[in-house]
Amino acid sequence: MPGCTLESKRVPDFEVIVMQSRFQADRRLTVRMGVTLFLLGLLYVAFVAALIVLLKSWVLVVVIAAGLLGAQYWFSDRIALYAMRGRVVEQEEYPQLHGVVDRLCAIADMPKPAVAVSDMDMPNAFATGRNPDHAVLCVTTGLLRRLEPDELEGVLAHELSHVAHKDVAVITVASFLGVLAGLIVRFVFYSQVFGGHGRKDQNAAVVLMTVMAVSAAVYALSFFLIRALSRYRELAADRAAAMLTGRPSALASALTKLTGDIAKIPTRDLRTAQAFNAFYFTPASGKTPGIQRLFSTHPSLEERLDQLGRISRELGESSPSGKAG
Repeated sequence: MPGCTLESKRVPDFEVIVMQSRFQADRRLTVRMGVTLFLLGLLYVAFVAALIVLLKSWVLVVVIAAGLLGAQYWFSDRIALYAMRGRVVEQEEYPQLHGVVDRLCAIADMPKPAVAVSDMDMPNAFATGRNPDHAVLCVTTGLLRRLEPDELEGVLAHELSHVAHKDVAVITVASFLGVLAGLIVRFVFYSQVFGGHGRKDQNAAVVLMTVMAVSAAVYALSFFLIRALSRYRELAADRAAAMLTGRPSALASALTKLTGDIAKIPTRDLRTAQAFNAFYFTPASGKTPGIQRLFSTHPSLEERLDQLGRISRELGESSPSGKAG
């Protein structure tokens, strides 16, 4: 399978570069994750309290909220794999892919996640799971067909850094509040409309509108907090992967290639995948110019390439034509 092995002639140089480099803690990322979770926690408490007052049923609200949060936290990896038609593959099926993951995990001194493959032409990769011991690294067959060995290595290192930094779990938990807000709106709306007694209660319309307004506000705030954290964590993962492999130009090449190929895929074929943009290596969409970047889960391609170019110069990496640096 092309794109899944490293050329042996580069291995000695690679080992010299990375043996002293692991996924070191990113303090700025840790602070941002902590602040985001704190603010979302306050928002979550206020949201639940408002629902209890409005719906006059704290048991129902708490049970639903706790159940959904637990399900999303414990089963996020299975949900993501199912949605993207991914399946866990063994060493015998994809030995070269497993070999790259084994080597990177050994260098980074981290547990090896389950390795999965999604039979999709869209070239992408993602990592999910509640912690490094319960994580899944998934790549699409479209990505495996398109990338050269050093490019694949950079992408896998990027995804492994998400697991090592534990920002996958943070994004999973953080995303829950927006999901809950949306579900609450639907639940209250249908219970009031089809509940029979709700139509006779003069306060029903007021309660419905208030709950929907609160839920919409909560969703909007959580949306922008999560997007801001997501954009930064992608830059942090690019930086960590470049430092681990010592080849930022290869990661830049993969970014350029995959972004260009995804932009050629019809939008209708990307709609299902776009729901999981926050977890992907590169978003399942085209460029996001201007103010639309505020709504994006990823920084712009230019911003990511600029950072990799700076790292390449810092490492003194030779820069082939068309790559970072």
